[in-house]
Amino acid sequence: MDGTVYLKADASVEVDHPAVTLGDLFQIGGAAPAQKEGIRAIRLLRFPEPDRGGRAQRRVVSVLLAVEAIRREFPKLQVVSLGSADVIVTYVKARRDGRALHALKTAGVALVTFAGAAFSIMAFNNDVDVSRLFGQIYTFVTGEAKSGFTVLECTYSIGLVMGILIFFNHFGKKRFSQDPTPIEVQMRTYEGEIQSALVEACARKGRELDVDAADPSGDPGA
Repeated sequence: MDGTVYLKADASVEVDHPAVTLGDLFQIGGAAPAQKEGIRAIRLLRFPEPDRGGRAQRRVVSVLLAVEAIRREFPKLQVVSLGSADVIVTYVKARRDGRALHALKTAGVALVTFAGAAFSIMAFNNDVDVSRLFGQIYTFVTGEAKSGFTVLECTYSIGLVMGILIFFNHFGKKRFSQDPTPIEVQMRTYEGEIQSALVEACARKGRELDVDAADPSGDPGA
């Protein structure tokens, strides 16, 4: 059957079943519905069953492997890749954590984040001696010596909270604008660097599933 099929994949894909098909990794366009289903069902690799620890397993799959697999089933079909040249496939066996455990993890992360942020702010204030600085400002403006808590500490505390909320563009489930938050930007940058390092490491070790290095059956480790 003549025609052109288009493949698009993200740089990283997570699956919860060991047998990975082409449809698990790629978005497929340009093919007839029946043809598309046949392409989606093509198996690319199979992960071994995880050990008792249930640790995640990861392989790097070249898009050329998918192109060759499609051409074997549909020799006259032209394949065009529009996505990443390599796909990082992570197999994590599906687990169902209880709500109590999920809530406990969330509370732990929130506690650690709150304690770390509070310590950083206090360390900064102590390092620059904010209390002494406020005392000097208060004396300069009012002509009287500062005694106890003043309006400066109050406005500083409110401004600190407002500045954090505006900078991170996020409070609970509410966003103040449609722009990505600084944390999201840093996380995407970090993920991109990790993905590049994983692809390069697999390529150097010869563990990338490619047309010349992988078993045609799709079983890893061959």
